[in-house]
This record gives sequence, structure tokens and C-alpha cells, in this order.
Amino acid sequence: MATDAAAAAAAAAAAEEDHDIVAWFDSIAEDPGLVQTNTLRRIIETNYETEYLRRWLGSDLRMEDLEPEALESLYTSSVPLASHADLDGYIQRIADGDDSPILTKEPITMLSLSSGTTEGRQKYVPFTRFSAQSTLQIFRLAAAFRSRAFPIRDGGRILELIYSGKQSLSRGGLRTGTATTHFFASEEFKARQKTTGSFTCSPDEVISAGDYKQTTYCHLLLGLLHSEQVVFVTSTFAYSLVQAFAAFEELWADICRDIRDGALSRSRVTLPRVREAVAERLRAPDPGLAAAIGRRCEELRRRDWRGVIPALWPNAKYVYSIMTGSMQPYLKKLRHYAGGLALVCADYGSTESWIGANLGPRDPPERVAFTVVPTFSYMEFIPLSRTAKGDGGDGDFVEGAPLPLSRIKTGVQYEVVLTTFTGLYRYRLGDVVEVAGFYKGALPKLSFVCRRKLVLTINIDKNTEKDLQLAVERGSRLLGDKAGRAELVDFTSQATMPDHRRPGHYVVYWEVKGAVEDGVLGECCREMDEAFVDHGYVVSRRCGSIGPLELRLVGEGTFQKILDHYIGNGAAMSQFKTPRCTRDRAMLAILDACTVKAFTSTAYNSLNLI
Repeated sequence: MATDAAAAAAAAAAAEEDHDIVAWFDSIAEDPGLVQTNTLRRIIETNYETEYLRRWLGSDLRMEDLEPEALESLYTSSVPLASHADLDGYIQRIADGDDSPILTKEPITMLSLSSGTTEGRQKYVPFTRFSAQSTLQIFRLAAAFRSRAFPIRDGGRILELIYSGKQSLSRGGLRTGTATTHFFASEEFKARQKTTGSFTCSPDEVISAGDYKQTTYCHLLLGLLHSEQVVFVTSTFAYSLVQAFAAFEELWADICRDIRDGALSRSRVTLPRVREAVAERLRAPDPGLAAAIGRRCEELRRRDWRGVIPALWPNAKYVYSIMTGSMQPYLKKLRHYAGGLALVCADYGSTESWIGANLGPRDPPERVAFTVVPTFSYMEFIPLSRTAKGDGGDGDFVEGAPLPLSRIKTGVQYEVVLTTFTGLYRYRLGDVVEVAGFYKGALPKLSFVCRRKLVLTINIDKNTEKDLQLAVERGSRLLGDKAGRAELVDFTSQATMPDHRRPGHYVVYWEVKGAVEDGVLGECCREMDEAFVDHGYVVSRRCGSIGPLELRLVGEGTFQKILDHYIGNGAAMSQFKTPRCTRDRAMLAILDACTVKAFTSTAYNSLNLI
């Protein structure tokens, strides 16, 4: 009875917290322009004494003499737009130990380190307690809306496939690591674990193990120990979920044996503190549960593991993860594993700041829009128009003047600019978004379009990651149409530069599961080549200044080797993204060593120009 009373009290407290945070959000949605103006004022009041703001706003600014709107106008007219390169010198001084007020009034003690898989190099971004607090707040907000769409029973557990990377020290003694690593080590996360710890399958020792393979094994094992109680399955990125369940196809027999014997595999898990923490939960043999799981796995194996998540966690309501942008190529495989379960897209943010929450959890990932949270940072939006590809234009973006949040319009694409509490001022994020509508008629809802950075370019051709993704989607459709059960596991690319022997050309690397005839792969290659409709690319292909696209088929497990390479060089599993275009010599060496076949496009050959 006492347990029932405690559960009821916890449920009532959670419902009250959900109501409170939704009420708070609805109140700031009434006049988001005013909220943004006041957010900027708080940022400037907090950090005005810094070297950076004094450089642009002067040393004699009297903020008390300025209305918030006047301060906003002064700020946007005086402080220039900035890229990371513009701030890099300031951040490096902080990393080297300069604790003077450079970007923030309070000393920065932590720096987030990007994985380097998107930009090709790692970069530092300031991380403060505000970063952790805003993370916890957006989690609570989104969870309140998810609980409305997918009511979850009291006492349920969460299978969280999350990974904390290693923290290290900069030359000046500051802790560095990924943003997720800092959050998992924060007091905010520890408080969350204490209040909801009974609902999370894995203890901190597993999350922070530092070996993603051992962590994955333990996550899956502990999740299966509580298979009837798991109410949803989650990870930071869709990639991590796909990786985990692809690994499960090989691990399930060992996991069943551990559950049957009540003892953890010594070959799979070697870290002492992890073994000790898991052993506390794996206290007694359970041959009945092991046999039931084994029977389901045998059946799942016969149907290529389709629907493995609902089959093994029958009370799970949904699968939750970041699924937009570079994660979209993994949706097909994730749906395969999820069966009929809803895929719910997690919130929109970056290492620099959170931007928007998914308040429509029933929307499919391809159509999700994120409602801006106007208290996390001050936002501006650079209007973008794009010249038509293939119609005399080069497909490049044309910029307008930056606009405040209150002046952006539905259907228009913008680049996001952030001013944060953590010391980034008018910082060009490089994300292209489109306004999909407004929450409560005033607060913008943003759809992520692409990263603005070009990933494939040789001379006048301009292709983004989105352009590459669309080309790969078009080419890989033939795998399902003509190759039966063959599927694309992962892909990346490079743009080779011209030399005295031949022009530069695009090389796309595919790892494919299943047998595919060479003729089909040749057609896939041609389809990809024709899918790049950028005017500069088409013209260059027709005149022969860019050579035929090349498709290189790599052996099974190649992208696992790439993952291991990046993890071994400091990337965290929680933030890993397969680079969609690379010049990294080590990665290219892996790809080239694993190439088993190569195909050259026959597109444009009829013109007899190449």
C-alpha cells in the first residue's frame, strides 16, 4: 500500500510539473518579440563588462538610460555578425587559461568540444551551468507534450541508449568534452537521475563507461531485464539506435545466456566498475525470461529483425531521438526495427544552444517543426533566397538583412544567428531553417532544411549535404526495386580535385547489405549523377570540366571501422555523425582499403563531351 501511495504521489507531482511548464511556455508565447528583447537585455547586462562587448558597444554605455528596444537596435547595428573563426582566438585564450572577462563576465570552466565529423575539425564552444539548465528545461517541456500524446503508465522504465564520453583538460586546465558528456556529468543530470532514477534502466557507471561497445551491451541487457516495464526507447541520435540494434543481432545469444545464468559475460564486459554496477541488478538466474527472449529472437531473426523493439519491449509507446538533418538516412532502418511504433523526433539544438522544442510528437520526423524557445538565446534570422538550379542560376543562397524573430514569415528560409548567455554574439550557426507556422499565432515553428556549408564542390558546382542526401536516396531506390532485400547501410563522399590526367569528380562510397548485381549498381551510379541538378554541376559535367560520378562499393563493416576510428580519436558515441563528405586522410584510407568494386556513371555520355 505504501508503494502504491508513493507511486500515486509521484504521478501527481509529475502531472503538476507538466502543467506548470506548459503554462509557463504558453505565457511567453503570447509576445515572443518582447521576450526576445528582454532576453537580449539580460545577456548584455550579464556580460557587458567583457572585452568582446566593450570592443563593439564602447566602454561608456549606460544601459539604464536605454529602453530594451533601443538597446536591441544599438546591439544589432554595432556588433558584427560572426562565424566561429571570428571568435576562435578569444575561445583559445580561454582554453589556454586566461580567466579575465573575455566573452563572459563569470569565468568559463568548461568547453564543449564538437566531434569534428561535420566540419572536418573539432572546435571549442563555451559551456556553462546555463547550458545544463536549459537542456533540462527543454527536456521537461518536450516531455510534457509527449505525455499528452503518449500517456505513460506510472512506474514505467526508459531504455536510454546514452553514452557519456571522456572529459579532458585544455592547456589552461579547463574541462573539455562533448556537450552531452558535460550534461551527463552535471548536477542537473544527477538530480534528474535521482528523481527519476528508478525509471532508467542503466546506472551512471554504464552511461559513463567510456567504451561504447560495453555500454551498448549493458544497456540492452538491463533493458531486457525490465522488458515489460519499458515505456519508450531513446538515444541522442537515430544513428546510435540503429547501431545498437544492429549490434543486438549479434549479441542476443550472449545476453540471453547472461540472464539465464545470472552472471555477466566476462568477454563482453571487462570494466570492473561497470561489472559491479550491473551485477547488482543481475542478482539471480532467470532461465524463464532468458528462454522467452530467446524464442522471440529466433523468430525475429527469421524475419530479418523487423519489429524487434515492440517484440522485446511490448509496452513501449514510441522511439525517441534526433531524426532530422544528417540522421534522416537512418529512418528507414529505424522504422524496420521499430515496427509499428511511432518515431518521435527529439528537440532542435546545437552545441552552441538549444533552439526549439518538438511540441507535435505525433508528427512524422520528415514533417516535424520545432517551436522556438525564446528565453534560451537571442535569435536573428538571415533571409535566404536561392537562385533556381538548372535555369540559369547557380543554386547559391542570396542573403537579406538579418531580422528579429518577430518579423520572420511562413514559407521563407533563413540562416539562424544566435546571441547566447555563454558568450557567443551574433554567431552564424550555419543552419538553414524554414518557418512552418506559428504556435499560438506568434511563436515561430521551424523546419530544419540543411546545413548551409557546401560539402561537394570542385569549381563552379555548389552542392550541400541535402543535395547529396537526395542524390543518394534517388540512386538507392533501385536497391529495393531491383535487388530485392538489399539495403544501403551507410554512405559518404569526397570531391577529387583535377590533375593533369583527368578532371575532378565526385566519389560516393556505399556499404550495402545483401547481394546486388553489378548492372544494378551501375544504374544506381548513373541515377545519382543525374540527381545533382545544381546548374554549375550540370554545365561542368556537360563540358567535361567535372568527370563522371564514381560509386565505390565498400565491404561489410567498413562504416563500423570508421566509427571505431573516430571514437578512438576522441569523438563521443553520443554525438557521432558519419561525415557525409570527407577529406580526412585516415578515413579515406579506410574507405579505399575496403573498396571491393567501383562503377563509373554513364550519364551525359550521349553528348560525346567526356
